[in-house]
Amino acid sequence: MADPLLQEFQLGHLTLRNRIVSTAHAPSYVEGGHPRERYRLYHEEKAKGGIGLTLMGGSTNVSPDSPSVFGQAYAGDDTIIPWLSELAQGVQRHGSGAILQITHLGRRTVWDDGDWLPVMGPSRTRERAHRAVPKVMEPEDIARVVDDYIAAAARVQASGFDGVELLVHSHLLGQFLSPLINLRDDDYGGTLENRMRLMLEVLDAVRGETGSNFVIGLRVAMDEETEGGLTPEDCLAVARAIEATGQADYLNVVACAPYDDLGLARWIPPMGTPSAPHLGLAAALRREVRLPILHAGGIADTATARHAIESGAVDLVGMTRAHIADPHIVAKLMRGEEHRIRPCVGMNYCVDRVNTGKSTVCGQNAATGREAVMPHVITKAGQRRKAVVVGGGPGGMEAARVLAERGHDVTLFEAADRLGGQNVLAASGELRRNIIGVTDWLAAELEHLGVTQHLNTYAECDDIAVLEPDFVVIATGGLPAGLAFPGAELAVSSWDALSGAVRLSGEVLVLDEMGTQAGAVTADALLSNGAQVTLASPDRAPHQEVSGTAGAIVLRGLYAKGIRYRADTDCIRLKRGDNRLVARMRNVLTGETSDETFDHVVTEAGTTPMDELYHALKDQSRNNGQVDVQALTEGRLHLPVARDGRFDLVRIGDAVSSRNMAAALYDALRICCHV
Repeated sequence: MADPLLQEFQLGHLTLRNRIVSTAHAPSYVEGGHPRERYRLYHEEKAKGGIGLTLMGGSTNVSPDSPSVFGQAYAGDDTIIPWLSELAQGVQRHGSGAILQITHLGRRTVWDDGDWLPVMGPSRTRERAHRAVPKVMEPEDIARVVDDYIAAAARVQASGFDGVELLVHSHLLGQFLSPLINLRDDDYGGTLENRMRLMLEVLDAVRGETGSNFVIGLRVAMDEETEGGLTPEDCLAVARAIEATGQADYLNVVACAPYDDLGLARWIPPMGTPSAPHLGLAAALRREVRLPILHAGGIADTATARHAIESGAVDLVGMTRAHIADPHIVAKLMRGEEHRIRPCVGMNYCVDRVNTGKSTVCGQNAATGREAVMPHVITKAGQRRKAVVVGGGPGGMEAARVLAERGHDVTLFEAADRLGGQNVLAASGELRRNIIGVTDWLAAELEHLGVTQHLNTYAECDDIAVLEPDFVVIATGGLPAGLAFPGAELAVSSWDALSGAVRLSGEVLVLDEMGTQAGAVTADALLSNGAQVTLASPDRAPHQEVSGTAGAIVLRGLYAKGIRYRADTDCIRLKRGDNRLVARMRNVLTGETSDETFDHVVTEAGTTPMDELYHALKDQSRNNGQVDVQALTEGRLHLPVARDGRFDLVRIGDAVSSRNMAAALYDALRICCHV
């Protein structure tokens, strides 16, 4: 029986080769408002991987008073046309449909960027996420914005795109729709019919400009799931009104109101939340309208996507973050290699980097967003070599995988009784349990590729020498770093707390120096085991490195379990009291101190490299363990020859310095793909 996901679909004049879509998002790769080479190569990779439709230009702005706040393109003048032309041709030549999303952000932006123009909205209602107080739009503003939509759509069509998508949900058009935001008393406010007026005017104007042989879709809400916001009944009425115009080719339906971090997390759900939470809403809407329905929201695996199509819940299924993790999903389906698809585990590293002003990269696929210099498909090397990898954490596993894909004979040593390294600890508790999926996939790939594995083995120089390797990767990771204050030896590390090496109960103080997921996971595991947890951070806010969607879910979960937070606070002394520990706590801003008692104290301060083996091997290596850093930044590998040694030697990940899993995986790929 044919796979429902691989069926063709007719979308307006456009025939899609399958039902799988990457929905519009802003990866923050634009340069000067233009989607140049990095942007194009990122989307081309998905087209090469077989996707049916890639929606591009997430939140592409149409007006100067809609400045980019998360790296969007700007279609408000003709300078974008050549770049859009290259982008459209780039994906179309690989067989994918190409649609560009356009929008005016309304109040969902900032005033102190771009041209410093006032933020506009239907009413003077402030959005907590972007914090600006909008100017109330005048009739002249409304007319101008409609004209800007027309001009932007004309540029997209002139560039060779197959269509445009009007972003309604949460942006200006959706702000007019929402009774939570639109408090007007003119023809654009009050009744739902009035609140729909601007959206329908824009739809009619864009269709009038582009004609019938051009796809037009709208991204709309099915439910704002917020008191005072759009209800499912409202959203169904909106969908019916759009359908009645005869001007739209499809609806891209989503849910929730991303007006703060938690709303964004419910819209783009990270790990720790249910899979495909809004598929039922999409199915209910699908039963009521005849327009094709596209839905994306937490659909990360092909089984769920297949069910969404097969059950008739949707016509097209969005797997956006899934394609950030693996842009070759369709190609693997077609080859019968569904089991080899790299799974998206919902880290939301991609989304949350953009929300902090950085560009999208994947927490587990280091090639994503780096297509100009990093391969998604590893090619065979010209000569088979013998390689040894020491360390079976994510970085070491990726190094072994890439080397094996290159055709080399790979042996992996791991001191523990299972692969995974710090990921095993990170999966403790409930918050980050899905993270183990990263190393589960890598382990399956190592089995598939025939990598020789030695577990429960502390590799030493002689163990490596007997194998006579040509290339050695040290991925031994690190050990928990301690904090330097009197009495710090009375505390235990987060690793000991998570691994169960020590049993902690009662009142526990967690001293989180790093502000990363590690402190949150430690607190969560302790709370789940019944401890009363106080987490102290020297930062202005706890878990400062855990932002956006992941941060909202982390904080919600920990607050629900009763955590106590102490921001701007560190510990300067720890001593034994009467059966308890006395911690001298200090406000890092005022210097004020106070003595507080706890049953246990846990520290999280990152890692110290476990690099003894690396240093022991340096003198035996040809390159003295050195890598040409400049060459790495250019996507090349150059190992300077220092002596007539026996092998080339590199180290990666926490064996170099305390960073994160994404850094270790990138180290592994950028070095080993050239060996």
